[in-house]
Amino acid sequence: MDTTITVLIAEDNDDDALIIQRAFRQNGLPRPVQIVHDGSVAIDYLAGNGIYGDRITYPFPNIVVLDLKMPRVSGFEVLQWLNEHPDYRVIPTIVWSSSADRRDVKHAFCIGAHAYLCKPTSYDQFVAMVGRMLAFWEDCEKPGVDPADPTCESLQSREPFSGAHFH
Repeated sequence: MDTTITVLIAEDNDDDALIIQRAFRQNGLPRPVQIVHDGSVAIDYLAGNGIYGDRITYPFPNIVVLDLKMPRVSGFEVLQWLNEHPDYRVIPTIVWSSSADRRDVKHAFCIGAHAYLCKPTSYDQFVAMVGRMLAFWEDCEKPGVDPADPTCESLQSREPFSGAHFH
């Protein structure tokens, strides 16, 4: 397990937030997950606004888990914000919702979700799902959001596979 991974969870239901936090811990995540209770705070966290500018206390997330139905700013709106900010679009963003409505699923993917999971009904299922999610993202290559990295816009004009040699 990557000991430097930071997970940001945007979840307005305190019980669900506690359950998912415990499920991450039970799966060996060494750092505490960062929990915010609405989408506007999630955007502030991601953008480093206000207190979230302290990246020691509030490290930049490697994974974002979003509930859809939150007060003030919904998970859909957070996805839209991420989509409008290309350099944040690279953060693996997982919708974690009670809704299995096909329109919600499709809409989430259309505006940038990388995965869509329905909240399980038992704690053991929560733990198992979080374990599979962590294992999957652990195996994936992840782009950085370091200011020294090239921007997404600068890479769009780049020739695909430049420098790669295929035989």
